[in-house]
Amino acid sequence: MSRRTPFLRTAAVGIALAALALTGCASGGAPSGGETDAPAAEDGYITPGKLTIATGDVVYEPYVVGEDPSSGEGFESALAYAIADELGFAPDDVEWVGTSFEAAIAPGPKNFDFNIQQYTITDERKQAVDFSSPYYAASQAIVAIEGGPAEGVDTLDGLKGLTIGAMAGSTSAQTVEEVIQPDVAPQLYGSNEDAVAAISAGQIDAIVVDVPSAFLATEMYIDNSFIVGQLPKGDIADEWGVVLGKDSPLTERVSAAIDALRANGTLEALTAEWMDKYESVTLLQ
Repeated sequence: MSRRTPFLRTAAVGIALAALALTGCASGGAPSGGETDAPAAEDGYITPGKLTIATGDVVYEPYVVGEDPSSGEGFESALAYAIADELGFAPDDVEWVGTSFEAAIAPGPKNFDFNIQQYTITDERKQAVDFSSPYYAASQAIVAIEGGPAEGVDTLDGLKGLTIGAMAGSTSAQTVEEVIQPDVAPQLYGSNEDAVAAISAGQIDAIVVDVPSAFLATEMYIDNSFIVGQLPKGDIADEWGVVLGKDSPLTERVSAAIDALRANGTLEALTAEWMDKYESVTLLQ
């Protein structure tokens, strides 16, 4: 998602054992890392001999399992340890810190080497921070209340008369405006939690969030809700990348690590393990 999906993340909305073995990961716990000495601080890391990884102050499945990013369980937790292994760090040399979504992409010094919490890569954000190569491409979905105005809607045109909410400045909001193009002005909120509160209170007919967040919202956060369908991407790219400080000396190395995980099949396996269930949502046309 383009902005934090608070329900999901907590980190706020991980995969096949054989593939995890390629990077020394195991879905049952923090992966075993490389056997080389950890890189030194002069190589660009903020703590000598350690890799400091940030994620959300609050974390959610499927990105982190059990509210513990150090477990190696969950899509982004497992991926973080796989990246660490590619960089030459053993699991014991990985340290986790929490950040708010907005603070991590604000200009200025960082307290992490890289941050992983569903950040959409955008040109605007690139003015303040660096991004790695993308590691996941998200789709957006629309969630509504059973028995409400969205019940039975199975086309994009059927959504146009709905009052739809989304997080301001997010890919979700952009998708509402450019793909759905509703007849009623969309309601934009400061967070996904605010949008959830609004639909739960009957103030809006539906909300748009990324597909994993839609699953979590319907399963845990919005009573009597359902996923209406997945939305076409149009010309809106929603690729997630790891965040680093602006002009970080680690950006190329982290990107190379992700590219290596893609080339050797690990990234595909992690995606299949933790994210494949979210590919089954019907696409609205």
